[in-house]
Amino acid sequence: MSWQAELEELRKREALAEQMGGEEKVARQHGRGKMDARARLAALCDDGSFREIGKIAGKGHYDENGDLQGVTPAPFLFGKALINGRPVVATADDFTIRGGAADAGISRKMVQAEKMAHELKLPIVRMIDGTGGGGSVKTLEQIGATYIPAVPGWGDVVENLDTVPVVALALGPTAGLGAARTVASHYSIMVRGLSQIFAAGPAVVGAMGASYEQNADHARAKEELGGADIHTRNGVVDDEVGSEAEAFARARHFLSFMPEHVGQLARRSNCTDPVHRKEEALLSLVPHDPKAVYSMRRCMGLVFDQGTVFEIGKMWGRAAITALARLDGWPVAVVASDPSYLGGSWEAKTSEKVERFVKLADQFRLPIVHLVDNPGFMIGREAEMAGTIRYGVQAMNAIYKASVPLASIVLRRAYGIAGSAMSNAERYQYRFCWPSGDWGSLPIAGGLEVAYKSELEASDDPEAELEAIRERLAKVTSPFRSAERFNVEDIIDPRDTRPLLCEFAELAWRKLES
Repeated sequence: MSWQAELEELRKREALAEQMGGEEKVARQHGRGKMDARARLAALCDDGSFREIGKIAGKGHYDENGDLQGVTPAPFLFGKALINGRPVVATADDFTIRGGAADAGISRKMVQAEKMAHELKLPIVRMIDGTGGGGSVKTLEQIGATYIPAVPGWGDVVENLDTVPVVALALGPTAGLGAARTVASHYSIMVRGLSQIFAAGPAVVGAMGASYEQNADHARAKEELGGADIHTRNGVVDDEVGSEAEAFARARHFLSFMPEHVGQLARRSNCTDPVHRKEEALLSLVPHDPKAVYSMRRCMGLVFDQGTVFEIGKMWGRAAITALARLDGWPVAVVASDPSYLGGSWEAKTSEKVERFVKLADQFRLPIVHLVDNPGFMIGREAEMAGTIRYGVQAMNAIYKASVPLASIVLRRAYGIAGSAMSNAERYQYRFCWPSGDWGSLPIAGGLEVAYKSELEASDDPEAELEAIRERLAKVTSPFRSAERFNVEDIIDPRDTRPLLCEFAELAWRKLES
């Protein structure tokens, strides 16, 4: 006797699941400029690699005879897939079913997806579109009681942050639990104009009487409350992109730098960029005028393997650039001062960004390269109000706690406590300095008038005396004086930076692999 009838019912149920919220709601999703959940999974993963788990889960609808009439699928899809040929857990919210709300779904599906990631040591990608939370106010009347909130499986979300790479793509309005799932990641992306993130949406905020000006245009109200202009500049989300396709590409690119889990090492790629490439442009990159700025991003493009610099968090904490890159194919994490923003001074947000990034590098065992031009932590009343020194010290602590190899290149300034935070002085200093180096406990130019007040007051020509003092100190502050005392290890020709960093990368990975 055959099981053909049961297999036909299975195929029928699978076909119903593929309809998602129905033709009308899927069309409405597409009309908003959004891909549907199944199209997103196909676009994110390697061709044909997605194997869905729990496809037919949902709410069945039966007639009086108990025969199946239809199915409302669970608004959460997940399965095993390949990205760049490597296994991952891929998940997607289905906004066409009750706006992705959890009360229309089966919480165990989401829980099982998270468990699958850390128990099988697989990266997880969340494509989030909706609330994913506890449902609407109407749900309470249906239940007949309220309850103290709990999030099933949140412990697994926390476990994943400790064990595997977690990527979150906000692909629509995400509120409540949806917002929380976005933030609980190692790398997150919003799509400009398509994604918004908030603890509660405009209607709820307005109804609660919060100090927020509601806009009659609902789409604009969502942007004003939680659009990319807000959350990619306050550090809630790492990056913004212009399309879903770009979000998928960046997610794949990020994962290409990562191991599959903590305890495994990331992979080296084939490199056609010569290790001993020396760029003449580096010789004149840093201007002689100490107040003049230059492009640190240009420096990075010249030093690292061509086309491999993958910047993260460009729009927030802007005094430091954080990026993944490669040296002779070896993946590394890069922290670089940006003298074009606040002169490179670390304020609170920059320090927070550096702390998070250094912890990411240490967790996934990526050697760190620090390109230094830091005049110190930001000073002034606003900096004090923002708690800059606390965030700065936390960044410094992260650098000191990091156990992966770290190399620093001092291009120009390294002053004060922030200057000492550029590397761990208690360990071997794998460090090179450019001839443009300028360092100390404080910038000398800012303290001359105070330090030499009596000499200047006694002089017949204070301006000439001040200039003479400057000339004397310029000789004392020469980086070669520091090198005489071995306070700096090596002063190098800037053109040698790439070969020396490639040497560091090889030694660093030799240590990691041992």
